Amino acid sequence: MKQQCHVSFVYLSWLILACGMIFYLFRGNYLQAGLWVFFVALFLWLYVRNFPSLSKLMGYGSVADHPATEVIRTPGSVALYTGLGCPFCPLVRKRLKELQARMGFELREVDVTFKPDVLISKGIRALPVVEVGEGLWVGNATSEELAKFIAEHAGAAAHTAPA
Repeated sequence: MKQQCHVSFVYLSWLILACGMIFYLFRGNYLQAGLWVFFVALFLWLYVRNFPSLSKLMGYGSVADHPATEVIRTPGSVALYTGLGCPFCPLVRKRLKELQARMGFELREVDVTFKPDVLISKGIRALPVVEVGEGLWVGNATSEELAKFIAEHAGAAAHTAPA
């Protein structure tokens, strides 16, 4: 199974939270509505936070990192598209921040949870997405894979940029 989080699952988790809250509010059960929101949000947070230890049980396999041993200083811009509730996004974010310190690129993070216009314009259907120049990496990646991807695509973007 590819290590990525489909945007539809991110939206589904937030829809479940909203529907439960609306259900309890319409019934006049304000305490239950508050408890529903609290416990569903807590469950989502715990799921994302503990995902590395759950990933094998869920069929995703290991999400362990392979450090980048050789990195090339690569000035340029890297965009990370994330979604609130995606368990792979914090892993990739952490790896990119560590690589940023070593490679010298600018990192821009865009949360697309409530930005369907960005999803449509970029053609994003799964998260996380790393964008460097014209290159898109969809899904989880090790530090080694990210370093190679950034070096390759940042170099291509520098050669195609107008002088």
